Amino acid sequence: MSVMPGLFISFEGGEGSGKTTQIRRLESWFSQRGRAVVVTREPGGSPGAEEIRNLLLTGDPGRWDAVTEALLMFASRRDHVERTIRPALGEGKVVLCDRFADSSVAYQGYGHGLGAEYIRNLWHVAIGDFKPDLTLIFDLPVDVGLKRAGARFANVSAAEDRFERMGSDFHQRLRQGFIDIARENPERCRIIDADSDIDTVSERMISAVSSRLSAQGTG
Repeated sequence: MSVMPGLFISFEGGEGSGKTTQIRRLESWFSQRGRAVVVTREPGGSPGAEEIRNLLLTGDPGRWDAVTEALLMFASRRDHVERTIRPALGEGKVVLCDRFADSSVAYQGYGHGLGAEYIRNLWHVAIGDFKPDLTLIFDLPVDVGLKRAGARFANVSAAEDRFERMGSDFHQRLRQGFIDIARENPERCRIIDADSDIDTVSERMISAVSSRLSAQGTG
């Protein structure tokens, strides 16, 4: 029997945009349609990458300079792609990933000021031209997202909140980065208005995914 082609969907957006909740809903949507689904995340997603995740997401906001941070991100990503994502796609599975390389463009390229081209060069060195089939960018005002994220981490010890504590200006640049990424990659990216209730956001997400699958003849 022939194996159905794998499908790689990444979820992007600023802090508190609700990506994790929506990933679980899309996982259920695909499972109900008979697709095997792998849910993963970045940084992380493989044993080695999860170790690097702890270095990146905890500690003081100034723990790493921008270049070191970017290099750690792509070291994690390389391991994740080779050990988790590629094998799953080869088995015809749907891979839903909470953040991928576009986050590096936005966070280190825009947020830290390294520039998008600098990050794209690292992208090419680390994983070549490998990228998602579809990228969903969950967008909402920075103040709303940071409030949501703050509530999430309020009662958690050793929280992975290093990026949340980088300040409003950083997050404004981050949001603009994602908007620019979507504008420059219209064939791959869809912006989802996340400043609504969970069910409404889910409907917008499913509509975007269904449209893409129909356009590809796989829906």
